[in-house]
Amino acid sequence: MNFYPFHIGDYAAHTRNLSFMEDLAYRRLIDQYYLDESPLKGEPSLIARRIGMSDFSSDVQYILETFFEKEGEFWVSKRCDGEIAKYHLKADSARNANRIKSEKITALKSELKSEPNQLLTKNQEPLTINQEPITNIKPLIGETKFPPCPYDSLLLLWKKHLPHLTQPRTWEGSRQANMKSRWIQASKPSQYSPDGYKTKEDGIEWWDGFFSYIATDTKLAEGFESKDRSWKPDLQWILLPANFQKIIDGNYNK
Repeated sequence: MNFYPFHIGDYAAHTRNLSFMEDLAYRRLIDQYYLDESPLKGEPSLIARRIGMSDFSSDVQYILETFFEKEGEFWVSKRCDGEIAKYHLKADSARNANRIKSEKITALKSELKSEPNQLLTKNQEPLTINQEPITNIKPLIGETKFPPCPYDSLLLLWKKHLPHLTQPRTWEGSRQANMKSRWIQASKPSQYSPDGYKTKEDGIEWWDGFFSYIATDTKLAEGFESKDRSWKPDLQWILLPANFQKIIDGNYNK
């Protein structure tokens, strides 16, 4: 992400007690979070070096502990995760709209090229730019709305394969947006799934296999030990763009 909304009033209300260097650390940390589109990783001193504040690692550590949540080796911001999910949802919608528009234009050109007489009215008078537009364009073959994300079914599959991990009590807002984005992303052909899926039934089968893969073939189901603390991922963490891609790439395989 090279852009994110910045609400001056909200920011000022939450940071008015920070020192100058703490405020600078916070701005650089959230900038890095949005650039990576994933939680910050590592010890505060390493993160401080990454954002160019190695001489002020204590300020960076204070901000991390105050405004972020520690999950294993990651520092998570639910606010940033929500904005990232909205960004990808909007981007996916724009891409789909442009694809549909392009396909319609291509189909119309092809139809008019093969049947030019369709431009004539019943009186055999050609349409002009001042007349009403053509409204009887045939729908493209196979042009259907992608099946909506079956949230309840995916939550049940998560519980089926990973019952020992945290089970969400509610699923709305940014959580739904994240799941919808991953539902659409996973449907596209990839090395992990060459065929992807096009129907709700095939999609549910795909996610059934995906959660089974996490449970049996990755280290995520067992969690990690960090500083005498056991950390295990939840579904919200799994569905973050960067984490989802790392799982697909096999970064957490046993």
